[in-house]
Amino acid sequence: MASQHQVKQYLAHWFQLGKKVWIRNGAESRLPQPVVQGERYSREFEDCWKEILSAESGECYLDGTEQTIETLLSSAWEIESCGRCSLLVPIKTAGMPATCCPCFDLPTWPNLDAPLPRLPVSTRLYLLNICNRLEPTTETESNEEKCDL
Repeated sequence: MASQHQVKQYLAHWFQLGKKVWIRNGAESRLPQPVVQGERYSREFEDCWKEILSAESGECYLDGTEQTIETLLSSAWEIESCGRCSLLVPIKTAGMPATCCPCFDLPTWPNLDAPLPRLPVSTRLYLLNICNRLEPTTETESNEEKCDL
């Protein structure tokens, strides 16, 4: 079963490549930009995510896909990496798989020369993890002091 966190990451990746989400049963579309600001998702993305989860938004789905966001949050779907483009895609847990990856209609994707879409990263935690790997100790606090984070 795909968690809300996984579906949110899935949408964040595809929004960064220009894919829209259709809401209100396909009557309106949203494409929040930017998606990531520093160490967190942007306000625009968070507002869009809340709108997608709202009951008033009706059926919502990513452009080029057949599954609604509500369906992806059911136990019938998981979010995994695509074998073609390595981005997150919905995978049905049983039965027939999705017909294609959302990247099928992006003429310049996959592009191994371009950076992949990213998720928010806490710089402090990222650097602390590097520091912990360089000098493994049992106490994280001592590494925080050593690394001056």
